Amino acid sequence: MTGPRIFASPRDLLGAEGTQLGPTPWLVIEQSRIDQFAEATEDRQWIHVDPERAATGPFGKTIAHGYLTLSLANAFLPQLIEVQRFSHGVNVGMDRTRFLAPVPVGSRIRGTGEIVKVEEIKGSIQSIVRITIELEGSEKPACTVDTISRYYPES
Repeated sequence: MTGPRIFASPRDLLGAEGTQLGPTPWLVIEQSRIDQFAEATEDRQWIHVDPERAATGPFGKTIAHGYLTLSLANAFLPQLIEVQRFSHGVNVGMDRTRFLAPVPVGSRIRGTGEIVKVEEIKGSIQSIVRITIELEGSEKPACTVDTISRYYPES
């Protein structure tokens, strides 16, 4: 792990397109995390929560929900990039989300990133960071997503 790339202020993001971020430490996807996500989202499909049935299914074990994998982009983002000296920030949304490989229980994932675009919008600095959630031992990443964040200057 290299630690987050630090930007002293939102304006320091301007011109940082192409900056590579990460990787983060590996994170093991345990059945307890999958079960907690299933409860929180009420998505209790057997392929996620029934290890006995999933053992005879297409992946030989349970797999993480795609949206669980995607939600971990929020855990990886501050491990990849740290912007300082702003009054508040907001997640504006995401674009280009793709689920490219299933994440079996017990596997390890981590995040890498790239600053794709930075611009001034409505009194803020908006950044688009493409997060790739890598799956250990897989040629394909588990997920890719372009996160969109806005940082508002200090008063």
